[in-house]
Amino acid sequence: MILGDACTRHCRFCSVKKQSPQPLSPNEPKEVADACLKMKLKHVVITSVTRDDLPDGGASVFYDTITEIRKACPSPESRLGGTNGGGVAIEVLTPDFQGNQTSILQVVSAQPDIFNHNIETVIRLYPRIRPEADYQRSLKLLAYVKELNPMMRTKSGLMLGLGEENDEVIKTLADLRAVDCDMVTIGQYLRPSLSAGTVEVARFVTPDEFESYRIKASEMGFKAVASGPFVRSSYMAEELGLIPRPRSG
Repeated sequence: MILGDACTRHCRFCSVKKQSPQPLSPNEPKEVADACLKMKLKHVVITSVTRDDLPDGGASVFYDTITEIRKACPSPESRLGGTNGGGVAIEVLTPDFQGNQTSILQVVSAQPDIFNHNIETVIRLYPRIRPEADYQRSLKLLAYVKELNPMMRTKSGLMLGLGEENDEVIKTLADLRAVDCDMVTIGQYLRPSLSAGTVEVARFVTPDEFESYRIKASEMGFKAVASGPFVRSSYMAEELGLIPRPRSG
């Protein structure tokens, strides 16, 4: 996780610190790259807190981190491209950058192998669960990534057990496919803390229900789906990412 450990938003499913963020560390991109090299990672997921206090939302740090990882772990063609070469596959899990297209472009221009941005929940629950986020803005971000680079794999995820209805989950999956999202993760919301304004679990979704969503998402055309109680955004990220590269044109 980059950009510090304090978030400027107040999503009610998350226990990350909600306080004034600290100044950025200029060495962070290089330190992340060094860690990837030392741990001999094959697939790395770069995520962050949301930094609405920064003019670019932290996009430049995503860019620099991707660039430093490529230098430390060179990979002319990522493993996700179908080769057996070395190097590391890079997946980013980004905030929405407040819909700033320049910021989104900057991250895309660094050419991560997978661009992940989580929709998190159904549109009806946004005001209660994600009061500072916007459902349509998140969809537009995923659509814009594909507009900028049709061959870039896009990914999103949502949590169940927050009070959503079955038809709302199906509609959310359909909305993601409408913006050509390639991969989706579906997991159970587990309350991270009894404090900090986090919401209670509305219900625990059964394994059979998760399986039905997996089947439905696959039928909709998602190229890779992970659906189960313990699935999270980065669940089996390497295996989920091993899908054919989208064809251009």
